[in-house]
Amino acid sequence: MLVKTYGSAVYGVDALTITIEVNVSSGTKYFMVGLPDNAVKESMFRVASAIKNSGYHMPRQRILVNLAPADIRKEGSAYDLAIAIGILAASRQIDPETLEDYFLMGELSLNGDLQRIKGALPISLQARNANFKGFILPKENANEAGIVNNVMVYGMGTLLDVINFFKHKAKPLPVIIDTSARFLKQINSYEQDFSDVKGQENIKRALEIAAAGGHNVILIGPPGAGKTMLAKRLPTILPPLNLQEALESTKIYSVAGKLTSSNALMTERPFRSPHHTISDIALVGGGMNPQPGEISLAHNGVLFLDELPEFKRSVLEVMRQPLEERKVTISRARVSVEYPSSFMLVASMNPCPCGFYNHPEKECICAPGIVQKYLSKISGPLLDRIDLHVEVTPVNFNALSSSREAEKSSEIRKRVMKARTWQEKRFADDEYVHFNSQMSPNRVRQICKIDESGQALIKKAMEKLGLSARAFDRILKVARTIADLAGSMKIEQEHLAEAIQYRSLDRDSWAG
Repeated sequence: MLVKTYGSAVYGVDALTITIEVNVSSGTKYFMVGLPDNAVKESMFRVASAIKNSGYHMPRQRILVNLAPADIRKEGSAYDLAIAIGILAASRQIDPETLEDYFLMGELSLNGDLQRIKGALPISLQARNANFKGFILPKENANEAGIVNNVMVYGMGTLLDVINFFKHKAKPLPVIIDTSARFLKQINSYEQDFSDVKGQENIKRALEIAAAGGHNVILIGPPGAGKTMLAKRLPTILPPLNLQEALESTKIYSVAGKLTSSNALMTERPFRSPHHTISDIALVGGGMNPQPGEISLAHNGVLFLDELPEFKRSVLEVMRQPLEERKVTISRARVSVEYPSSFMLVASMNPCPCGFYNHPEKECICAPGIVQKYLSKISGPLLDRIDLHVEVTPVNFNALSSSREAEKSSEIRKRVMKARTWQEKRFADDEYVHFNSQMSPNRVRQICKIDESGQALIKKAMEKLGLSARAFDRILKVARTIADLAGSMKIEQEHLAEAIQYRSLDRDSWAG
């Protein structure tokens, strides 16, 4: 008897429908076709044990399982449940009549327990888009899949629960989640706050500009100056995620298997801080079965690279294209997947190996030329893509011991959101540009117009600092953001002057 069940395969952050065809006929042996990988082939052993331990029998006949479409490679253990139910239906142990209405996904333990899977959210979206009535999966993934409206999601604990569902012995209630209410309830639950940081008003100003325009920023300063502390609080002044952005980020974390059953919807902007020993594949994504990397996990949030010169140069260079295009395409012989990677890059570094170059009190012990050599670990093209270069100086005792309360993140965020509102109106006609840092060179020429005095100022700065054409565009973008924060329709000379001062590493005299 031939029976069809339905599941899904995830490619990138999207899913497609997979038909699991099971035919039980006279003969012996099991056969599985349709480009299954080893994890899928081994499912027959898990399925046989799970069926037996659930009180049913595994047919001692010829079993042929086909995973269609047959030209797409199937990976992972999540097809176990669909294969098991298909075998039971094909051997007439359960009624196959309603199987066509449901997606079935889940890994089986030998005793029949269902184990969590990756990619439940994009699979649930595909079930809805393909007009399936419901989606049956492990109960640990139920909240994650239940975010999707207009499809009934059933979280099951064991294979026996699923069998009883199709035999109409049990009628579990579908998981119902009010996505909007959950999102609004959990939004903005940050533990850190900018009020925790004493002093460093100029650095806070630079980060406010970065947040308002979505600009990349690098912090240069001695150990203990507060670079990491400031960077970790940057998400608290970014505009809150909207529901669309939350779903985009949640899909990526779902595919990577990084969601918990209690945290099924991301409500905070991601903050990723990989160690400097990370490989280029772990950063941008990849592997035999392409998975999202850190730059995609930071989508709609912040990627923080602490001690930037300690990262391998090859690792840093692979970021250049994703920084410009805000997506990364991973190509392999059989498959090519695309992951979004629209993130703010925040980097920090010591000014030299000993950490005390330009320190107001401590003396640098590095030999001549070492500072420049240390800085040269970061390529010029990568530095060009970082809009703000900010020098962080140590906080003095008076600022540290002051009882005056610093400005809260919520107050800074109000100004950032006001500036972002200006930008949303400005770019309302372009679905790919949302804030100033995303402007193309052509849009920069149209929007960031400056008067003659501004032209003279920026010309002098370019000649003195030896700026590239890309750095010139970056200065104009930052100046436009500063003008937005000031509520100015045009870029004034003081806005340009402030933007120019955030190009510290372009100065020939910076490293001696």
